[in-house]
Amino acid sequence: MDIWTAEKIILLGFLLKGVWCRYFSISLPQNIQALSGSCVIIKCRFEIREKYDKDLTERATGLWFKDGTDLNNNLVFNSSTSSQNSFMKGNITGKLKDKDCTTVFHELRSDHSGQYYFRIEGEGELKWTYSETSVSIHVIDSPTKPTVQLYVEQKEVQDQEEVLEGRSVSLRCSAETLCSSPPPTLTWSSTPRIPLSESSRLEELISDLNFTATHRQHRVTFTCTITYQLQDKNKTAQTNITLHVQYSPKNTSVSVLPSSSVLEGSSVTLTCSSDANPAVNYTWSRESEGQMEQLQTGDTLTFARIHLKHRGWYYCTAQNQHGTQNSSVMLNIQYAPKNTSVSVSTSSSVLEGGSVTLTCSSDANPAVNYTWSRESEGQMEQLQTGDTLTFDRIDLKHRGWYYCTAQNQHGTQNSSVMLNIQYAPKISPSSNCTRTDVTVCFCEADGNPSPELEWHLSGCPVTNSSNMFISEERLSSTGLRSSITLNQSLTHTSTLQCVSNNTHGTASHRFNLLHSTPQVSGFHHFSFLVGVAGGASVMMIICGISLICARRESNTRRDDGIELILADRVSSLKVHCSF
Repeated sequence: MDIWTAEKIILLGFLLKGVWCRYFSISLPQNIQALSGSCVIIKCRFEIREKYDKDLTERATGLWFKDGTDLNNNLVFNSSTSSQNSFMKGNITGKLKDKDCTTVFHELRSDHSGQYYFRIEGEGELKWTYSETSVSIHVIDSPTKPTVQLYVEQKEVQDQEEVLEGRSVSLRCSAETLCSSPPPTLTWSSTPRIPLSESSRLEELISDLNFTATHRQHRVTFTCTITYQLQDKNKTAQTNITLHVQYSPKNTSVSVLPSSSVLEGSSVTLTCSSDANPAVNYTWSRESEGQMEQLQTGDTLTFARIHLKHRGWYYCTAQNQHGTQNSSVMLNIQYAPKNTSVSVSTSSSVLEGGSVTLTCSSDANPAVNYTWSRESEGQMEQLQTGDTLTFDRIDLKHRGWYYCTAQNQHGTQNSSVMLNIQYAPKISPSSNCTRTDVTVCFCEADGNPSPELEWHLSGCPVTNSSNMFISEERLSSTGLRSSITLNQSLTHTSTLQCVSNNTHGTASHRFNLLHSTPQVSGFHHFSFLVGVAGGASVMMIICGISLICARRESNTRRDDGIELILADRVSSLKVHCSF
């Protein structure tokens, strides 16, 4: 072996000795911020000389000093004793046997701020304070504000540059989390909180708010808040960002003072407004004979004295570099109601039970309000408002005069109509017969149009003759009364009918002449027997006549003695009658 080879071997030995030899060293963060009332986590790993490896067992102890390394004056934590009585409360979460000295301190106060040094003590001669390296813990009363960044189309925007409507926007809120239990949360305005999972307590907390920019977000301030839930109270910190969105004109509108409908000769000002960013330029035009006439620029258009020639459509155009939007208004002249009239859906004469609608119309500007009323017992009765008055089922109580009042702020005008309710004849239940030397029957009928009355004896119509006398009396425009006087020679007939008809139907009332005989003051057996025999004979005759008349009257409706006969269905059966 030559000298050069020997020198190389010696040099290699020295190098290997430097690699294999271990010394006391520790890895600590330089600075840690902690929130008052919360906790702090110190990430810690250490190294010892290899000769003390046998002393580093499960029973090893970790100690922490504050602002110095004197065992008597600066010791604030010993893992072998209860931390409840120590200056610092906590525990070493790492395994000292594995050279992991990570430590958690709880319930921090402001006086816990300072420089902290670690010491390891093993079972044998291993006792070492790492006095050359320390960690600075700074306890703060309020959490650090989160950071908010604005991204447009995934590119960060600086200096609050304005965002164009329709672009994809992301607001990112981030915060370096401090030790706390439960973990802190981030909230965006009124959005739900985003909890920090247990596994990411030591990592940066991030919350993204993604949306498409619209004009509704222009000048809206978004707030990101970080919240720590502590035992005594919550501690928060927040950061604001105001969004500026550029967009084309929106909600363009024209307002008119005093109003878009004015009296001729008034002063009128049209004002145009629009929501846009940046601000718009306004241009006025009007529609004239189918052509658009340019008028002027500016947000207002004024007429000192308006005339009929000024009525029509006016247009305002709002424009910026992002777009254009129009708004229009109609200028017209106001006047009081005129040509007010009432129309009836069928006619002013309607059939009882039908549906009728009264419609009121009027020419006015502005539009009128309609009020309906009717004359009732000499008084005006208010009914309802609106241009129509409807009766789903008209009744006799509805007949009379109806008035429509059309009104706006410039005047009032009325129109009226008479509702004439038509109905089929109705025979009064008071119709009756009396008997003295002759039999007199009375029949009263009411109908619209005015009905006619005739008498039927045993189903056959009768007129004035030597045996009977008929008279009529007009009670009203719709009422009629008739009487018939019968000689005793005709009272053997069992039935007498009063028949009334008009264009809407027929009604009848049947009288039983046998029941109209006067009472006998005495009683005689022979007379009684003769009367029974005579009555039986009369009944047989009546039954025969009634059978014929019943066929003739088969289309007649009876209700409590009142018969309604359908005029177009009367039987063609002819009965020979002579009285």
